[in-house]
Amino acid sequence: MTKEKDKIDELIKETLSKEEAAFYDTLEETHLIGKLEGVYRGKLGWLAVLMTVIQLIIFILFIVFLLKFLNVETTAELIKWGAAGFLCLIAMSMLKLFIWLQMDKNDILKELKKLELQVASLAERSA
Repeated sequence: MTKEKDKIDELIKETLSKEEAAFYDTLEETHLIGKLEGVYRGKLGWLAVLMTVIQLIIFILFIVFLLKFLNVETTAELIKWGAAGFLCLIAMSMLKLFIWLQMDKNDILKELKKLELQVASLAERSA
């Protein structure tokens, strides 16, 4: 599969001008850390930072609830602290999901830019 993708990329680069080919190279797939950096540098970077801070606070609360859960003796308190810890885990999962969806959105936008570049190149060649 990667050989076919490399062949397609080479064909695309051959049809592009030097500037377009350089731009096309910047749209290559990035590694996980690069994708994560893109979330914090994007338009909603401030929101990602805020959600990360909130997630850290919720994690600290989870640790507190877990310690309380382990040090109680009655069933009612076990249920109370266990439910509070479970809600913290759910909240952290939702905040992580937001970050992963932003990373996916950035990947989709990169692919759309590649497609736009290809369509523009085709339109220029046919005109």
